[in-house]
Amino acid sequence: MKPNNLVDMVFRTVQRYADKTALAWKSEAHYRRLTYGEFWQAIRRTASGLAALGVGKDDKVAILSENHPKWPVADLAIMSLGAVSVPIHATLPADQVLYILNNADCETAIVQNGAQLEKVVHGADRLRRIVVIEPPNDMAENERVFGFSKLEEIGARPLENWEATWRDIGRDHLATIIHTSGTTGNPKGAMLTHGNILANIEGVQFWMLEARPDDVLLSHLPLSHVFERMAGQFVPLSVGATIAYAESIDALPRNLLEWRPTVLVSVPLLFEKVYARVMEKIESGTPLRRKIFDWAVRVGMERYDFYLNHSVDEFIRRGELPGPLRRRWKLADKLVYSKVKRELGGRLRGLISGGGGLNPEIARFFWAVDLPVLEGYGLTETSPVVATNPMVRAKVGTVGKPLPNLEVRLAPDGEILVRGPSVMKGYYKDEAATKEQFEDGWFKTGDLGEIDDDGYLKILDRKKRILVLKTGKNVAPQPVENAMNQSLYIKNSVLVGHGQKYVIALIVPDFEQLVPWARQRGIAEEPKALIMDDRVQSLLRQEVARFTQRFARFEQPKKVLILSADWTTETGELTPSLKVRVPEIEKRYRDLIQRCYAEEVVPEYQMAANEWAASVEVHPKGGTKA
Repeated sequence: MKPNNLVDMVFRTVQRYADKTALAWKSEAHYRRLTYGEFWQAIRRTASGLAALGVGKDDKVAILSENHPKWPVADLAIMSLGAVSVPIHATLPADQVLYILNNADCETAIVQNGAQLEKVVHGADRLRRIVVIEPPNDMAENERVFGFSKLEEIGARPLENWEATWRDIGRDHLATIIHTSGTTGNPKGAMLTHGNILANIEGVQFWMLEARPDDVLLSHLPLSHVFERMAGQFVPLSVGATIAYAESIDALPRNLLEWRPTVLVSVPLLFEKVYARVMEKIESGTPLRRKIFDWAVRVGMERYDFYLNHSVDEFIRRGELPGPLRRRWKLADKLVYSKVKRELGGRLRGLISGGGGLNPEIARFFWAVDLPVLEGYGLTETSPVVATNPMVRAKVGTVGKPLPNLEVRLAPDGEILVRGPSVMKGYYKDEAATKEQFEDGWFKTGDLGEIDDDGYLKILDRKKRILVLKTGKNVAPQPVENAMNQSLYIKNSVLVGHGQKYVIALIVPDFEQLVPWARQRGIAEEPKALIMDDRVQSLLRQEVARFTQRFARFEQPKKVLILSADWTTETGELTPSLKVRVPEIEKRYRDLIQRCYAEEVVPEYQMAANEWAASVEVHPKGGTKA
């Protein structure tokens, strides 16, 4: 029998695994754990405290915090009262936080610390209570602002009829309002029901990578984002797995070795960094080491091709690879794969990539070194997963097949349409936007895609992002950007050129990789000075040329704008889910782009003004020839 709601789902896990570790984290150099039984009692106390403050059915409660064991406690406590949780990304500035609080009609907010408290204490129209998880020492508690420990004190007395309350919540009841990233305007509050999220969990379980009670997941993506909330919180809690919380993104390499996760849910950026780090080590090694590595990757790709081209029943019956390939693969694993896997903790049985397109070359690399990476696709409004690669037949370069409980089809113009139980209820207080997003019961994703003969979905780009050149040619920027981002020396990129004769690229160098390269050549290391150097410009132009040479000539950027400032969520170029806000980029660099098309020299950003596409021949190994 299926659970009625998300609280019911977790309660069933608690009954089976009360003494098993549910949450784990590191605090002041000490490892701490919470069993499922203790987790449930924390949810009960928090729910009782919130109820004593007057929180009840349909009330909106914001959570403004980085990942923390109190996050799922608060989330489920809110839901258990029939109330609605409103997650807010911790890096958002105060004005955006206040917009979400006001838009969602939040009367209560749970914030992490003093820095987050400052964002909400003034300006929220309806906010009456603020609970601080880690209150600063100088914080004066009062009736409106107080610490989480006081909330638990208030909730020490058991709440009457609490179990009856949460058991009475049905699948159609609103569970959460998650605001979209707002890449093209103010964020909209997607209303997701308990049934929406439960249907998504039921769709991915067994279809993707089967979650198991003995799994350990390292939570590092923001829980305010639906991808981590579903895949990194609710899925493991549904089966009794353990969730360990990373200390920070910077501490992730160390935390991977400490917690040794079995499944890693992340975004392409992390996998790109891991790939870059491995390639850097290989490039700096001996020719023999490089030769062994290349051989091992070829063996791994041969194994992947065997896996991709044989039926599941053949694997079940045979249980192993053909003899010669099996022996080569075991040797390659000993010499190469095991070392790569050890850097990630040594126990990973699967990687799950979402939140953006993963470069196919990087995906193939992970498969080759025995780290299966399963790319999926989804949106906030679909709770989130629409399609994912199944473990039994993952096809690199696609986002897999639609979940078995969803319908997916393509509109005449190629837009992906979705219908099914995990599609949102609508946008909060925005009937016009809701109506615009649906057509005859189908949710319009705004993404263009293709479905191959085997039923696998491939994402081309955002419908609004297709660049139409003066020549009449259409360019999908995302595949070209993904290719450029594969370079060790390029951290992020955007392709522009709508209405122009050709496309140009704006790139942000990866200074972590570029500075050591420059230091060896006696080049100044300060970012603005660094990108002024002819050798650096030449390197980056060659990298752009090398990684985009497989595209049609009209898709290859003819000019490159090299930027010295990084793009971040704090400065507004990236969304909380690390997607590039292209309109913001185009607005911020509008004058520069226009001058680039006018062929002016722009020394402050050091534009690579020569049109290398016509004058540079790119060799397979990445060299250039005038």
